[in-house]
Amino acid sequence: MLFETDYPGAVAAFKGEAVFTLDDAHTRFRHVLDQLDDTQVWHRPHPGMNAVGNLVLHVCGNLTQWIVVGCDPGRARSDERERPSEFAADRRTPRAELIQQLDDVVKQAAQTLAGLNKDHLLEARGIQGFDVTGMGAVWHSVAHMQAHAQEAVYATKLMLGTGYRVRDVYGVDEPRG
Repeated sequence: MLFETDYPGAVAAFKGEAVFTLDDAHTRFRHVLDQLDDTQVWHRPHPGMNAVGNLVLHVCGNLTQWIVVGCDPGRARSDERERPSEFAADRRTPRAELIQQLDDVVKQAAQTLAGLNKDHLLEARGIQGFDVTGMGAVWHSVAHMQAHAQEAVYATKLMLGTGYRVRDVYGVDEPRG
């Protein structure tokens, strides 16, 4: 069941919140990636667990599938995601390349969000086997990225211990101690 609103700013408010959450998660990922070297980015605390690098590849795949492709108003892009490869144990993409990929996908997602209107957000879509609206796709993807960003923060804290630099509310790194 879809709910209609006559609130004229609802679309802009929703898109603004989505971009805010996307930017916050992106900042969290960049914060941890800036503290890790190439080896640490691919460290798995246990063979069945993901490395921070896997999380970056995974959120890039998710953002592309659910927002960049899934919410594309022109439907000009095809979904070519290979989700299992995001978790492949032998991935060793350099940290700098992961950062660039993350930055590019977040920029593409923000651009896609900027182009969405009420009709795009209410339009039914099939993404990854789920029937959702454009709004549902956006909500899913930004919340998903935020959750994995916090997972990456926690994994980095475990790896670096007291060497982890805390990002305060003003974005300033401070040694933990």
